Amino acid sequence: MTAALTERTVRGVAALDRAAQDVRQALGSVLDPELDEPITDLGFVRSIDVAGAADGAVVAVHLRLPTSFCSPNFAYLMASDSKDVVSALPWVGRVVVELDDHHDSALINAGLAADAGYRGTFGHEAEDSLDELRLMFRRKAHTAAMERCLSEQLRADPALTEMNVGTVRLGDLPPGRTKDALVRRRTALGLPAEPAAVVLVDHDGRPYPAEQVPLALRRARSTRISIDGNAHFCRGLLRTRYAGSGADQTDRPEGAEPADHHQLLPFTVKETNP
Repeated sequence: MTAALTERTVRGVAALDRAAQDVRQALGSVLDPELDEPITDLGFVRSIDVAGAADGAVVAVHLRLPTSFCSPNFAYLMASDSKDVVSALPWVGRVVVELDDHHDSALINAGLAADAGYRGTFGHEAEDSLDELRLMFRRKAHTAAMERCLSEQLRADPALTEMNVGTVRLGDLPPGRTKDALVRRRTALGLPAEPAAVVLVDHDGRPYPAEQVPLALRRARSTRISIDGNAHFCRGLLRTRYAGSGADQTDRPEGAEPADHHQLLPFTVKETNP
């Protein structure tokens, strides 16, 4: 009897571990809107707890951010998307997503628990809808992805210049991670993704006139540098704020420099929580 009970217990624990892995995989589809990276890669998922229930499992997810004053809009977007993707798992009956240690944690967590929606949570402070926020950051991510692909082409082909980079088409790009990322972002925006499509386009998918191409590329580079810089900065802040959180982060190849792999100087931040 004891052996049988132990075997059932072991099977139960293994099943819960697999369930937690499924939850983490689902959360991997949730992106930080500003950094354009999965929250799992950034280390923003603090904990995942799965408990069995007769009408479906109960899943509790805790999120953490690099600072207590990260944008409430971004924080809500990530928390709301997290609840949506976990709720979509067929074996899940109830989902609780909570944001820890943020100055608007109480407000955001209450809104999520009540399924109040973005405007219902923030009221008159909600200036834009979630769809408008998503569109804005999807466009930024697409702009950065274009620049990465074209900069790689400029480095690989000495004959290619900024003046004629506007003629590069998707079919000219070599296969790989950078091109795949660009195609995904174009698809998310409903932009042409066939091989004949021009790479450098505006938000509506229109190629730039030849005389505007150099300036468009430089603006795209500025967007990409901002995203890459913020991503590395936020990763460092999270590691400083939460000891050991670096183990939950995945290396980011985009924009990486040798200096990114240096050890951080000893530094301790003490926060006073009411």
